Amino acid sequence: MADDKKVKKTKKKKEEEGDAPAPAEEAPKRASTRESKKAKRSGSNVFSMFSQKQIAEFKEAFQMMDADKDGIISKNDLRATYDAVGRLANDKEMEEMLKEASGPINFTMLLTLFANRMSGSADDDDVVINAFKSFDENGKIDGEKLRHALMTWGEKFTSDEVDDAYDQMVIDGSGRIDTGKLISMLTASAEDEEGEGEAA
Repeated sequence: MADDKKVKKTKKKKEEEGDAPAPAEEAPKRASTRESKKAKRSGSNVFSMFSQKQIAEFKEAFQMMDADKDGIISKNDLRATYDAVGRLANDKEMEEMLKEASGPINFTMLLTLFANRMSGSADDDDVVINAFKSFDENGKIDGEKLRHALMTWGEKFTSDEVDDAYDQMVIDGSGRIDTGKLISMLTASAEDEEGEGEAA
């Protein structure tokens, strides 16, 4: 019986001790775990641009490219990568690739380079210019040919979407679009458009 009383007292003591402090101890742990997850997520803006799956794929690619496993992609790493895919690259090409980065190409820098490419820059203007110049005939684009292309290939436009776009374009009486004006309209920066709006 004395043993039963000891067990009961011990259980009661543990319950009293366990009930009161336990929630107080668990709450800070949960909060700190949440805080650490937030800190990890918001550490670098470049990581927020990609899904976890994409980051894992980039990490795998980075590890494959980092032939010497030093955490930095160097000219020798690039050469080994080109060799692995069966392509020859000269020193000038590889140096130009390395110069695109503002510092040594570690994993974060590689992600930054991809993010810069994806976010769009002057390269996008070149794509727009070349796309419309492929339709150009002496400074004009055949409106019907362009309509057909917009509704047939890539992210297909509806007839209404093409009509809305054509409302913004300079089109002559024979249905031909002024290539130069179209390109300048599509490649104008937001600041240019705001400036024109204020002047009008």
